[in-house]
Amino acid sequence: MAAHEDADSKRAHVGKKKVAPKRYWDSTEEKGKQHAEEGQKKDVQDGERKKKPEGVMPGVKRKRKDKAGGQKGISGTVDPFPGSAHISKEKLNKFRRGKKKNMSLDASGRLKYRLSRSEVASDLAQKQAARYDLLLPEDAGFLEGEEGEDTCTIAQEDIADAVDITSGAKYFNLSLSQFGPYRVNYTKTGRHLLLGGRRGHVACLDWQTKQLNCEMNVMETVNDVKWLHTEAMFAVAQKKWLYIYDSKGIELHCIRKFNDVLRMQFLPYHFLLATASATGFLQYLDVSVGKEVAAICTKTGRLDVMALNSQNAIIHLGHPTGTVTLWSPNQREPLVKILCHRGGVRSIAVDKTGTYMVTSGLDRKLKVFDIRALRPLQSYLLPAGASCLSLSQRGLLCASTGNIVQVYQDVCGTPVKKPYVAHRVRGSVWGAQFCPFEDVLGVGHSEGFTSMIVPGAGEPNFDGLDANPYRNAKQRQEWEVKALLEKIQPDLIGLDPGQLCQMDRASWEQRHQDKVQALGFDPLAKEKFTPRLKTKGRSSTGKVQKRKKQVAHEDQRDQIRETVEKRLEKEKEKLEKINTDQGQRSALDRFRK
Repeated sequence: MAAHEDADSKRAHVGKKKVAPKRYWDSTEEKGKQHAEEGQKKDVQDGERKKKPEGVMPGVKRKRKDKAGGQKGISGTVDPFPGSAHISKEKLNKFRRGKKKNMSLDASGRLKYRLSRSEVASDLAQKQAARYDLLLPEDAGFLEGEEGEDTCTIAQEDIADAVDITSGAKYFNLSLSQFGPYRVNYTKTGRHLLLGGRRGHVACLDWQTKQLNCEMNVMETVNDVKWLHTEAMFAVAQKKWLYIYDSKGIELHCIRKFNDVLRMQFLPYHFLLATASATGFLQYLDVSVGKEVAAICTKTGRLDVMALNSQNAIIHLGHPTGTVTLWSPNQREPLVKILCHRGGVRSIAVDKTGTYMVTSGLDRKLKVFDIRALRPLQSYLLPAGASCLSLSQRGLLCASTGNIVQVYQDVCGTPVKKPYVAHRVRGSVWGAQFCPFEDVLGVGHSEGFTSMIVPGAGEPNFDGLDANPYRNAKQRQEWEVKALLEKIQPDLIGLDPGQLCQMDRASWEQRHQDKVQALGFDPLAKEKFTPRLKTKGRSSTGKVQKRKKQVAHEDQRDQIRETVEKRLEKEKEKLEKINTDQGQRSALDRFRK
């Protein structure tokens, strides 16, 4: 058996053929032959295929459809919901950025292409924002009483007991009776609180955790306090000058150009601090570079009533004559002047959309104005008038009278007969403001500070790229750098910010007339001098330029002669008038200018 197996193994070994080692050039040649053969087979198969049906573009493949009618994807599975998801018209209108405008036929092709691209991008952004709205599930709060019970009769203690522990902790009182009354200001994120007492007490704190950042006494009268672009700096309007402090209470700047400041407003997207002084001056300070942008003399006396329209960055000022004026740093005169009350204006508030303005005056009336049409919508008569007004992000109005704080709901739309929430504080109110993104109203009075719970006051969903209440120090630094890069110049402030998106359709003739008025002469009235070609070397470049200058000087001399002749004629007319009036001179003529 062993010998038989050995014989079989030898036969198998002898029968195998030796394969020669392959080189790299042999493998490439074989691959090329294989590719050529495969290409010939494909050409034959394409020729044998049936013709494509009519109406199909070349190079476009039809998607296979199954018997149910659904479209098959790349993986072969059928999509039960083909196409993009449906978006309701209400959500699309919520994020609408404006109406589409038809382009004129005179516009160039490049301009039409750019505008069409921008419209496509804006439509996409509108749809994406409407889709992402599903990711914002928070709803605004509300306060509802029992049958026959008014919500204004519900006390703050009862509201704090009814809500959860975190929300109930937002109702608290700070007893600061020595240095009151107090001005109140929240940051844009609604996280930090700034208090300024009339007798010099200044404090800033994280009001949610009750952590005190700094506390000091400036030993001087404090008229107003205001946070700047971040919670790292704030401005204090003291008796003489304007001071800038950091969050630790260290004095950074003393700006002596801004003296006797009574009220302040900060423009976050322009980095401008607007101040109203007792001397009647409205001044703008660019906090990013530390320079004064504009100083406007309003000629209306003491300015102690001030409000900001956050939509178009226009400053609203109230005056003792009962008028409200709207100001921009680009003009020395008021943009709009409205007679609102028969007495002096006590307080002004503007909603976040820039549509409505609420004013209160010494005539004990509370009026709501439509800023777009500049006409009053509602008028209410309060028993003692309102000394301090504030509007929340959801449209609630706070009107304080003495030591009573009343909050009204939907004042702009329909007439209101009773308040939504009412509360009595310990002292007379001097300042009130709603906290952003929170159902909280901060009230500063003569006995300290009170934080009230007002359900439905704050916006429940915030934009993390603009104002994030939960950002850390690094995120705040990155946001500050981006905000400085995107800073809006003060020259762009106007009543209608939509004008910046419109095209300048001025014709060539209008632009030429503007140019003539600016220069004082028509540059195209006379053709340019072209020197005649001369021979014998008299038309060299230097001599041609010399002749051009000589002709230009002659034209200038003619213009100067005309202006001198006109001036002499005016002087002669003045002398003739003086000579005719000399016969009827009196002793008082010496005082005439």
